[in-house]
Amino acid sequence: LDCPEPLCMTGCPVGINIPTFIKHIEKGEFLQAASTLKETSALPAVCGRVCPQEKQCESQCFYLKKLKKQPVAIGYLERFVADNAPKAPVSEFQSFKVPGSKVGKKVAVVGSGPAGLAFAGDMAKYGYDVTVFEALHEIGGVLKYGIPEFRLPNNVVDREIEGLRALGVQFMADTIVGKTISIDDLQAEGYQAVFVGS
Repeated sequence: LDCPEPLCMTGCPVGINIPTFIKHIEKGEFLQAASTLKETSALPAVCGRVCPQEKQCESQCFYLKKLKKQPVAIGYLERFVADNAPKAPVSEFQSFKVPGSKVGKKVAVVGSGPAGLAFAGDMAKYGYDVTVFEALHEIGGVLKYGIPEFRLPNNVVDREIEGLRALGVQFMADTIVGKTISIDDLQAEGYQAVFVGS
C-alpha cells in the first residue's frame, strides 16, 4: 500500500503502526503482523470485532481522504491477523513482550472488562506484577456479559485472556474489591497501585 502519509494512524486511539502490520500481511508474515498489533493493543482480536474503525482509523485513511476511494479495511485485517496468528503457541506469539526483568512492584486491577484487561497487559509489558480482580465468576467483564456471542465469541475473549496470562497477568474471579477484599488488604499484600476499570 505504501501510503506517503499514513493518516490512518492519527485516527487510532492506541497508536497501532498500521502500515507496518499491513506490510507484514502483504509478505505473509502473520506472526510479525500480530506482534506489531500487540506492541500497542492488548486485545487485537476484540478490537478487530468491536472497535468502530469506520469512525477512527478507516475514516482517516489516505485512500478515503486524498484519493476519494474506499478506505483500506483495517478492522478486517486486524481481525484476520488476530484470529490466525495465535495458531502458533501462545508463548511464541507473546514471548517478545515479556520483559527481561521485573520492576518488583505489584499492581491490582479492579474489573476484567476491556479497560482493566488493556491496562493489565500494558503494565505487564512494563514489568509489573499484575493481578486482575473480578467480582463475577468469569474473567472478561462486559466482553463476556455485555456483548452478544455472535458479535464477540467467548472463545475469542478467552484467547486474549490466555495471551495476558502468558505475559504473567494473574486473575482472581469471585472477588469483590471493597467487600471480599479491601483496598487496605491489597496494600497490606504489597500492591502499590490499584486501577479501577470502567
